[in-house]
Amino acid sequence: MRIFNALFFMITCFASFAQETQVADSLQPRTADFKYEVRGNTVMLSPQPPALIQMAGAPKAYYSYFWEFGDGNFSREKEPEHRYKKEGEYRVDLWVTNHYDNGKTPATRPHQVKINQVTKNYTDQATMDSDLMLLRNREPIPDEDIVVVLRYKNPREYVTSGKLYLFYNERQYKADNFERTEVRAYHNEKVHRSKDFAYTGDILDNDVLLANAEDPVAYRFHGLQDSTERVNFPLTLEASKAYYKDWDLLEFDRMDPNEERNVFFTLRTTPEMLKDTSAIVKVRSIYVPDENYDNHKVREMEMEIVTSHDPNKMSSNATIMNYRLVRFKTFRYKIRFQNNGEGPANTIRLETDIPEMFDKNSIAIEDLYPECPVCPKEPDVTYSCIDTVFTKDKAIFTFKNIYLPGSAQDNVKEYDSTQGFVKYRIKLADDFHKKKTKSRTAIYFDKNEPVITNYATTRFLPGISLGAKAGYIFTPDRNNNREYFAGVTLSPYKSYRGYLQAELMVSAASFDQIKKFTEETVNTNGYTESYDMESLNEYRNISLYLVPVSYRYNLNNYLALGTGLQLKTDLSSKHCVTDTGAYTLKIPSEGVDFRDDTKDFIRQTESTGSFSNFQSGLFVGFNVGFARIGPSIGARYIYNFNAPNNQVQLYAIWKF
Repeated sequence: MRIFNALFFMITCFASFAQETQVADSLQPRTADFKYEVRGNTVMLSPQPPALIQMAGAPKAYYSYFWEFGDGNFSREKEPEHRYKKEGEYRVDLWVTNHYDNGKTPATRPHQVKINQVTKNYTDQATMDSDLMLLRNREPIPDEDIVVVLRYKNPREYVTSGKLYLFYNERQYKADNFERTEVRAYHNEKVHRSKDFAYTGDILDNDVLLANAEDPVAYRFHGLQDSTERVNFPLTLEASKAYYKDWDLLEFDRMDPNEERNVFFTLRTTPEMLKDTSAIVKVRSIYVPDENYDNHKVREMEMEIVTSHDPNKMSSNATIMNYRLVRFKTFRYKIRFQNNGEGPANTIRLETDIPEMFDKNSIAIEDLYPECPVCPKEPDVTYSCIDTVFTKDKAIFTFKNIYLPGSAQDNVKEYDSTQGFVKYRIKLADDFHKKKTKSRTAIYFDKNEPVITNYATTRFLPGISLGAKAGYIFTPDRNNNREYFAGVTLSPYKSYRGYLQAELMVSAASFDQIKKFTEETVNTNGYTESYDMESLNEYRNISLYLVPVSYRYNLNNYLALGTGLQLKTDLSSKHCVTDTGAYTLKIPSEGVDFRDDTKDFIRQTESTGSFSNFQSGLFVGFNVGFARIGPSIGARYIYNFNAPNNQVQLYAIWKF
């Protein structure tokens, strides 16, 4: 028994040590290297990445690779062979991306590869299926580098010179998402940055003097996924600079017909970058293939912000929304997946959550891969198609009869061929509220256990709601009190449940106090001189009420409760005192009272003040009507810490 306990203790300690070691390793910087062998003008490359740290419960961890050969070409293969056209020294870069791995993304130092002789002829190979393309080596993670490749092709039948633009850092986000650290151009393209230009507000002779314009242009591009030819270049340019903060302009010369070129941009994702793992950010390119004409093409590339490089993810353009402008907005979601198996997948089912604020019946698929038509109503389908069905709170997309190879499958070299996606748009339901939502997708590959994606979240900007408030304050402890007020309220726009509200009000108040009493004195004759006194105190105040903070809670659209702190001071006060005395002489020995109105008197005094009579108190109350936005009426009871202690406020409010 003792031997068993000792053995158990040793195993436990070893497991604990191994776990602590793995956690420590996952936090350490890692580097990846590569080997190469030169044979004439051909180089064979082989990566040497660090060991993977498997993420618990995830598919098998693996690396993907992106090579840049230093002559304007690149590859995604693990061990590529590349043939150079000319002799010379070339900088070869490798970017290694870890998937389902708990460690940090490895960094790699470039190598200088020297080509001393050309032993095999180099032949340019056409690889572009459009004239303008954007691609990236991986998804952006805050505080990491990504490579964006701008690919362009001369579609003319003659030699051309033209311009290229890359726009980044969308204005809708306060912080910059990217810092452009390097541009690598291999065909003598001249690079100009947006900050090198002085803005004049004009476009002169098609030479663009762009600026960080503050005024938004009403024209916007939506869904720029194609590169169809456009003709109004100034309008495209103005719209792009209104949407993006930064851009690079590249001028190129003497491009042969059907020639293809690549420009590489290194973008450093800033630490301030959106930490929302479901947010979508964009970059945009404009291509003017012939500087003598305005004809141009546009390409926009979406990227999902991630915290780890996992290929199964869900993203949305609805991460941050303005509630005032959201009613007619169309939202887009994208579900990405990858088959990491050792064989192909024939059926892929995506079960995605649909928050109640959305109308699932409005779902329309915009794009997908593998590309296939929508399934017909017949139950038995023998060709590739995608089927969409709904449950109470889910949409289920099912790829049927497809062939999606596995990344671990033999003879599969093209990494992108193992990935797929569904991109769909959706509208809001008729009755929706200002509250956060989150949804994720369960991805089923054939009959395997599901892979669960990250949460795609939506949240609303607070917005500002100004309210106009007016009403009457009743003070039970005062006689003949009259007080009317008007003011403004400040709160978040159309909050769903709880929210904070501030108020500022000015009131005009008046109240009277009448005192009746008798003053008597005995003179030297033993007679009593008596005055029946009446003292009228009249108060006229202009007061300031401040509610620095109150908490309100909407029970529904029509009823709200609230509580908070109220402060008050009299901006100006006027106090008038009118004393009236009626004289009577009383002779007690004779039992006679003589009224003498000649000795009656009226005496008036007046005093004024400012910023006096400070009061503080707590209140509770309610609103009935359109509680979230619009008109409502309400009442609140205020208990002041100094006299008069009790107040009742009746009011009407309209929140805008």
